[in-house]
Amino acid sequence: MKYLDEFRNADIAKKLADDIHRITTRPWAIMEVCGGQTHSIIRNGIDQILPSGIELVHGPGCPVCVTPLDVIDQALAIAGQRGVTFCSFGDMLRVPGSRKDLFQVKSEGGDVRVVYSPLDAVKLAEQLPDRQVVFFGIGFETTAPANAMAVHVAKTQGLKNFSMLVSHVLVPPAIAAIMTSPKNRVQAFLAAGHVCCVMGMRQYPALAERFHVPIVVTGFEPLDLLEGIRRAIRQLEAGEARVENAYERVVTVEGNVPAQKMLAEVFEVCDRTWRGIGTIPASGWRLSEAYRDFDAALRFDVSGIRTLESPLCHAGEVLQGALKPNQCPAFGKECTPRTPLGATMVSSEGACAAYYHYGRFREADPVTA
Repeated sequence: MKYLDEFRNADIAKKLADDIHRITTRPWAIMEVCGGQTHSIIRNGIDQILPSGIELVHGPGCPVCVTPLDVIDQALAIAGQRGVTFCSFGDMLRVPGSRKDLFQVKSEGGDVRVVYSPLDAVKLAEQLPDRQVVFFGIGFETTAPANAMAVHVAKTQGLKNFSMLVSHVLVPPAIAAIMTSPKNRVQAFLAAGHVCCVMGMRQYPALAERFHVPIVVTGFEPLDLLEGIRRAIRQLEAGEARVENAYERVVTVEGNVPAQKMLAEVFEVCDRTWRGIGTIPASGWRLSEAYRDFDAALRFDVSGIRTLESPLCHAGEVLQGALKPNQCPAFGKECTPRTPLGATMVSSEGACAAYYHYGRFREADPVTA
């Protein structure tokens, strides 16, 4: 608790907030890329203590939320097959596909199991040699090393009944896509500290220079976020655009080199579709040629599944920062945690879920172009 309390100190938070008010002379729009940061911001009311001209734009930083509907339906198709044990982290079970979710597949007799590590799925494959064990591997760079290790271990052990449905996405291409969008209004980024813990910071200076945009790496506690916001505003006010590390207790420039080597061996970069956004070139990973036999989409021949989003769901605009969750006409009405239209309402990192659970029902101010 010492280390949690240390970064939640109210007196220090007030000093940081006061300094932000002091240095701010103009309106600025800052995007936090990580869904965990979004929840911390809304839970702690950080956006409400900032100067009125400072807008925190919620980005596509929830890995569950950006997993495309096609892939969810692929998972459902695999999980419903006889002889399959489908393993996933718990936050994917209530994500709606086009007609059902994994909980419903389980209720219909599918062997759907919650695991706490991809290596748990590998152990199940060892214990259940007569069943096909599939792990649902999603996420940003943060979760990818463990998923890569699981496939590596399965190959090393010669497990023929283990495979992975992969939907990994990458942060830097998403930042580039946001900055090149005609509707973009983001002027600075708070980069996700856990992603940079794995990948380091070497990919970000080129983005800062190309788009003349400040990028501040920060963490998830209130003081982390306030310090990240303060540094971003300080750069914006000075007309600067560089990468700063406000999470030095965790993040280094080089990142986790052994993890990066494992990722380079098991995965290769590919184009990836983001739910509600569309295809972003070179924004994801898939299993490399050496590990292609462990690709569940190929093993179960489901890669051709294509599905349309609900016309009522505006999650894509929320994920791009073009819309606040409570500006969606379906928010809190047709779309609630019990009757979700999209993943942003049920994911533990979804912006819509954050607004719902922390009482942000008041109509938001209209977004200006």
